[in-house]
Amino acid sequence: MARARIIDGKAAAAALLAGMTAEVAALARKPGLAVVLVGDDAASQVYVRNKARQTLACGMRSVEIRLPADTGQAELLAHIAALNADDTVDGILVQLPLPSGIDPHAVLAAIDPAKDVDGFHVVNAGRLATGQPGLVPCTPLGCLYLLRQTLGSLAGLRAVVLGRSSIVGKPMAHLLLGDDCTVTIAHSRSRDLPGLTREADILVAAVGRPEMVGADWIKPGATIIDVGINRVSRADGGTRLVGDVAFDAAMAVAGAITPVPGGVGPMTIAMLLSNTLTAYRARRG
Repeated sequence: MARARIIDGKAAAAALLAGMTAEVAALARKPGLAVVLVGDDAASQVYVRNKARQTLACGMRSVEIRLPADTGQAELLAHIAALNADDTVDGILVQLPLPSGIDPHAVLAAIDPAKDVDGFHVVNAGRLATGQPGLVPCTPLGCLYLLRQTLGSLAGLRAVVLGRSSIVGKPMAHLLLGDDCTVTIAHSRSRDLPGLTREADILVAAVGRPEMVGADWIKPGATIIDVGINRVSRADGGTRLVGDVAFDAAMAVAGAITPVPGGVGPMTIAMLLSNTLTAYRARRG
């Protein structure tokens, strides 16, 4: 059997960003994305820098609010209220995780749903669940884009989502239902996980367990979207990034697969900027 086609998320994201850059260039007022970072988590600082750099490269306005780790919840909510009221800000993202002592649910609920470019507000989650237009979480939206680009119509395909988080698993399932897939959500309590995933024409793995999905979990010819990003040790003492799927083994069975890195990751920031542009349009009718 031929080896699987590699789904190039980096190239797909670059094409999307090029299209958005051209659209933004024609706008009299540039869409604005505000990112709020509380504390000094190293990984979060990297994410925020990357988001700001990509926002500016796309021609949008980037607003960064960096707050110390001892910032109180009331002060953070006041910053969010100010961003909600700022007409030059179209999208608001609060970088997670937040320091202990701050309730993330209260913080996310404080963001204006029309500016919630992460798609985490309960209003946007409810809109997605009921098939109404709204802002959708960036990672599953990027996964759907890659699936449509790879397969065309998804109607009638059997999809298994491995993972049930509110950030990826649940919204991914709703998006696949919206594209007329037959969807199963599998998780740590599911019985016979390999049996469930072997039925999938589309398998989205989002559990955060390195190389959990082996070749014997995959239906021959299936399309695999690997959302996992796990850092594991190498024999030489260094580390490497792997997904939730054993990539080399899966290549011999699957029809198409996203690599890690270079698959879903680049799509997440592209979809964040796409959501910002969507919010800009919606707020201006």
